[in-house]
Amino acid sequence: MNKKFDVIIAGAGPAGLTSSIYVSRAEYKVAVLEKGAPGGKVIRTAEVENYPGYTSITGPELGMKFYEQAMAMGANFIYSGLETFEKDGDTFLVTLENAEVIESKALIIATGSKENLIGVPGEVELYGKGVSYCATCDGAFYKGKEVVVVGGGYSAIEEAIFLTRFVDKVYLVHRRQEFRADKKSVDKARTNPKIEFILDSVVTKINGDKKVANVEIKNIISNETKSIEVSAIFPFIGQTAETHFMDKKLVNTEKNIIVNEKMETTIKGLYSAGDVRVTPFRQIATAVADGALAGQEAVKYLEKLD
Repeated sequence: MNKKFDVIIAGAGPAGLTSSIYVSRAEYKVAVLEKGAPGGKVIRTAEVENYPGYTSITGPELGMKFYEQAMAMGANFIYSGLETFEKDGDTFLVTLENAEVIESKALIIATGSKENLIGVPGEVELYGKGVSYCATCDGAFYKGKEVVVVGGGYSAIEEAIFLTRFVDKVYLVHRRQEFRADKKSVDKARTNPKIEFILDSVVTKINGDKKVANVEIKNIISNETKSIEVSAIFPFIGQTAETHFMDKKLVNTEKNIIVNEKMETTIKGLYSAGDVRVTPFRQIATAVADGALAGQEAVKYLEKLD
């Protein structure tokens, strides 16, 4: 017989954990699914300075505080990811990656997204130690330093310009001469004295012991290689939402889940929150806000069913 819950929440990042707190406080039975460690990307962030209430806190500490509060409120944790789900009447049947099937009346998808990796040695090993995928989160840590930005789209151009508020120099590495960003944005970056373009080039290796020390770059036309001493590297080559289990009608072309202002999808009782949904800004604070709203709307939905 399947285990039954009032709400199942897929993902134990800031959005999912906040949702669980709101639902649990309303005295509904909650299951939080997580195939990794609770806390999401937060726990892989060395230091957080832009979350209200903390001048500075390490990512693992903040993630643990979210988790401990969710536990204290009564959330049940199942350490497996969501494989598939279907709705049968008013019941969601959720199949986990471990093949177990559980049931709920409402389902919140907060599975987040994964940054597209460059795929070079040192990238994974130095994540959170100079390898960052969020200039807004980590740019201020590199005041007066030199950094590398990788990419040729809007994010790469915009974040390179943003980083010049703090750093002394940004090396913008892109494998082509052409950019996916508009000409106005590219021209703005080109005229910024702190940004140096390294085109027709790719990063081949990130070196460092306990933190990033230098980055190796190769020109794909001449095959010439060089090493640049920097304190950080920011790859901006896109990200992929964790939505392989979603119906194509529920996601946009980037595979992010489409919701309204109440975090509702077009399926009654199905909600989404955090980085996995269509959103213009992906931060801990916005994920928490999404989670609170999704959790409260799920409570309202359950109250109507009751």
